[in-house]
Amino acid sequence: MQNCQIREISNKQIWEDFLLECKDKTFLDSWNWGEFQKATGSKIWRFGIFKWSRPDLDPLLVSVALVIKVEAKRGTFLFAPHAPVIKKSSDVGSLKLLLEELRKLAREENCSFIRISPIWQKNEENIKIFKDLGFRDAPIHMHPEITWELDISPSEEELLTNMRKTTRYLIRQGLKDKDIEIIQSQNVKDVEKFNELYQETVSRHHFAPFSLNYLKNEFLAFNSDNQISIFLGKYKNEVVASSMIIFWQGKAFYHQGASSHKYSKIPVSYLMQWEAIKEAKKRGCEIYNFWGIAPESFSKKHPWWGLTLFKKGFGGYKKEYVKTQDFVISQKYWLNYIIEIARKHRRGL
Repeated sequence: MQNCQIREISNKQIWEDFLLECKDKTFLDSWNWGEFQKATGSKIWRFGIFKWSRPDLDPLLVSVALVIKVEAKRGTFLFAPHAPVIKKSSDVGSLKLLLEELRKLAREENCSFIRISPIWQKNEENIKIFKDLGFRDAPIHMHPEITWELDISPSEEELLTNMRKTTRYLIRQGLKDKDIEIIQSQNVKDVEKFNELYQETVSRHHFAPFSLNYLKNEFLAFNSDNQISIFLGKYKNEVVASSMIIFWQGKAFYHQGASSHKYSKIPVSYLMQWEAIKEAKKRGCEIYNFWGIAPESFSKKHPWWGLTLFKKGFGGYKKEYVKTQDFVISQKYWLNYIIEIARKHRRGL
């Protein structure tokens, strides 16, 4: 690795311009996600790996990784979400150099392990790369390892045609129902309206919620660049569904969603999702990412069963990444391991 160097990047344009050239990426790699992490009080590093093709030429940026210091009761660790981002399908050298830097940083920051949620396609070659470097599968995921994406470049009519018959029918029924109204907002005050439904969804599905402050900070981080919208779905003037959609570098992400069970047979959520897809097309996005889905082997008992069926109904395809990877730094890691195994069991994942 004599022709490579890792250093921090402090220039937003350099960071974002590099990501524009990369195919496999999500908003978790964006500059603004790092700004959001700082707003929540987390310490972050933005690492870039530079490579020289010739000694007389300037080095080229070939890989980036946002790294977050996570301080939790179960342990302190370094976390790289959907990283490292590279131009090629895999780059052993970049990952090895990143690991060397993170091992030093972990000891300086008194962290017990390093965790990476790779943005690399799940295949035998990439799994072996992580294993050979000493990583092990994490007991629990931090961000989706299986996502559902839809190519939204076709016309609206083509998109509707390619949907599940039931989904298409419900969208068209929603369009006819004058009691349904979909509102798009860039007002931070509407995060509170989202949160009211979100807390109801939490109590129904029993997952660990984000705080209102967390949701507001996420919204504000992306709103400064007009990269986020809140969608409010109303039925008879009552908000019964809501979502937060992030629009970044030609992709839209259905990151946060919530709904009321009060009017479960009224297709507000279907119409709201369709309006979000249409807004993504208006903004020039080509991909709509529905975020996480359950594994293929899921059953009706899986907590994501209904949501997975809902997302797949819009058409699209699955993308699966290498499982979340841990690199053990100290024996304190195993306390975290036990706690997370128990948490995974409780959630039924």
